[in-house]
Amino acid sequence: MKATLQRIGLAASSVTFGTMAMVSTAWAQSFGGPIPTLPGTAPPGTGADSVRQIVIKILVAVLNFLALVAVVVVVIAGIRLIVSQGEDEAKDKAKKTIIYALIGLVIVLFARVIVSLITNYLASQVQ
Repeated sequence: MKATLQRIGLAASSVTFGTMAMVSTAWAQSFGGPIPTLPGTAPPGTGADSVRQIVIKILVAVLNFLALVAVVVVVIAGIRLIVSQGEDEAKDKAKKTIIYALIGLVIVLFARVIVSLITNYLASQVQ
């Protein structure tokens, strides 16, 4: 039983560390630099392209924030798992929280891919 808990904790911490590194990089990129322009589009600040860029930036920021929240929930659930001191009910609740938070994190990451695909498709249709 102890080995199983250690494996779950190790897996959760490795996923958390990798995700935090990815989210912090993406978060810094979304607010730190100039508005990225898609190939073949007008420079920022001109008409529909500026509105599209603003919407893309907002969506990316929201998705990054949700990914950060999911990582924080995984960390809190891991702490609850450790502090449960072998109580089956608390332990099961913490495990379910970790599983649901990881599922949510996967959904958020897929949402980022979907947003990217849709924006690229719409940008290619404008040309």
